[in-house]
Amino acid sequence: MKVTNVKIRRIYNESKLKAVASVTLDDEIAIHDIKIIQGENRLFIAMPSRKSELGEYRDIAHPISSSARSLLENAVFSAYSSYIKKDGSESNPISS
Repeated sequence: MKVTNVKIRRIYNESKLKAVASVTLDDEIAIHDIKIIQGENRLFIAMPSRKSELGEYRDIAHPISSSARSLLENAVFSAYSSYIKKDGSESNPISS
C-alpha cells in the first residue's frame, strides 16, 4: 500500500480538532474525513466514523495493522505540517 495523495481539506481554529484530511491510496482508493486531533500529549488521527443505533461511534474505514496506521499517520501529519509551514498559521480555512 502506498499513500499517493493527502489533501488537508479544512483547518480549525482554537479547537482540539485541528484539521480534516482526505487520503488517496495507490491512486485507487480515497478515504475522506480523517480528523487530525490534538490530544493531551500529541496529535493523532481519527478515522471517519458513523454513529450506530446504540449511540456508539464505529469507524467506517481503518488500518488493520500498526504498520499501516503508522504509514497513514505519517503521511497525514506530514501534509498538515507542510500546510501550516506554508500558510504560516492554523487560522485560514481551506476550500474543498
